[in-house]
Amino acid sequence: MALYIVLVGVQGAGKGTQAAILSQQYHLPHVTTGGLFREMKTQDTPLAREIQRIMNEGSLVPDDITVQVVRERLQQPDAVNGAIFDGFPRTLPQAEALDKLLGDLGGKVNLVPFFNLDRETAIKRISGRWECTLDPKHVYNENSNPPKVAGICDLDGGKLWQRPDDTPEAAAKRIDLFFEKTMPLLNYYRGRGLLNEINAGQSIEAVTAEMISALEKAKAG
Repeated sequence: MALYIVLVGVQGAGKGTQAAILSQQYHLPHVTTGGLFREMKTQDTPLAREIQRIMNEGSLVPDDITVQVVRERLQQPDAVNGAIFDGFPRTLPQAEALDKLLGDLGGKVNLVPFFNLDRETAIKRISGRWECTLDPKHVYNENSNPPKVAGICDLDGGKLWQRPDDTPEAAAKRIDLFFEKTMPLLNYYRGRGLLNEINAGQSIEAVTAEMISALEKAKAG
């Protein structure tokens, strides 16, 4: 049975860190729409050219095109046993579209871990966050998960950089917008018995343990 996991949480809650752990343990691809769109910049297909046009205009990629990109990703060989979604779906219409897409593939969302983090801690984490220039999935935090060598990625030696929207002021706006836009999504998954709320203020190890425990129960059920 394919396993589909939707990670939900405010920026700074540790979704990327936990996705990497899940991906390694369960051999599932970590799927982010941001990553998929970046890959489209180097491709020459009708869909890639359309996304390039939209992004060059500074517009948001519409839901129907986003879902089409996700559909193509799930048809790749490494996704035959499922996938870990991070940053998608973001809204209720996207969640409903994902349900239809997975239904077409003979699957369904199995678990939605919600990494709940208070606003103050989220702002502190975001403003201390650094990403690898070679692989944005390699994320560090100067407060809770610093690299072994300052400014250098532990995994590939790439230089680390901080996004300009990771200032405390910008972070606060992003967090408030997240809760405004995402609350209907949380209620949707909660109503279906799929939401598993986890205190993201704990250590990485404690969050991982809760998440895997919930996932094993979902698999058994």
